[in-house]
Amino acid sequence: MTRLLILAGFSALAVTQAETGARELLPTPGIVARAGVASPTRSPWIVASGWRFIRHPGARFRYELPAGKASLAMAEKFAYDADAVLQTDPADADALRAFAAFVGSLPPSRLPAIADFGVVDDGSAVTGEVMNLLARRNLLYAVVKAPEPRYPLNVAVGTREFPAEEAADPSAFALKVRRLLTDDRRSLRVYGSELVIGRLTGDAAQVRLHLINYGGREIDGLRVRVRGGFAGGHVYIAGAGRSALVDHVVAGGATEFSLPRFGVYAVVDLSAAR
Repeated sequence: MTRLLILAGFSALAVTQAETGARELLPTPGIVARAGVASPTRSPWIVASGWRFIRHPGARFRYELPAGKASLAMAEKFAYDADAVLQTDPADADALRAFAAFVGSLPPSRLPAIADFGVVDDGSAVTGEVMNLLARRNLLYAVVKAPEPRYPLNVAVGTREFPAEEAADPSAFALKVRRLLTDDRRSLRVYGSELVIGRLTGDAAQVRLHLINYGGREIDGLRVRVRGGFAGGHVYIAGAGRSALVDHVVAGGATEFSLPRFGVYAVVDLSAAR
């Protein structure tokens, strides 16, 4: 089958088999059903690679994607500024071109990632799964080699505060981290969907929020809270363009707003009051 390879510049390029094979293969993003889990109260199982990009920012990755998944993978790649090659189905060519045009229309931004706490990486699979669950809960962390005094909380699997036995249940472990961090110290909170993962970058003057919807359906009325007072802002929605934020409120040291209906990907730019 003819395949299309996309590199960092979002243009079609010829890539050798050796070059492609040397990259780490990523799972296809989206949601999947888990065998034996039928309870309607269970959270959907999201397959996302943002935590991998955070853990290994200099690594080289690749996707091998079925039809219909190119835009979601492109959203991951762009949101985390990842060095990832996409091997896509020809049926997604139009979607790729549209996404590339959307990305090209965005105002440039090279803001640093915002993190609320540190995760000490011991290189283990258990710590990797903890990172995965933390990212899916929109708990913003930085990967560190040792506890960092600048963070109010440092998570190190295998310590007295975070025993390895507790990490065997990453979901409960993530909930413990959230409680220790407290919601008041979280830079980002997303309401109304468990299927949207955010990446927040910025400084005291401005922030850029990337929102990736893994659910496969449009979301209407997503509510977001960002710590800090940001008086101005716009949202850029893939497939729809620029729009105004809805019910934008600044109060109590935080900024809240809702988004218009969006599909796979949206970018929100906020600026502080002058």
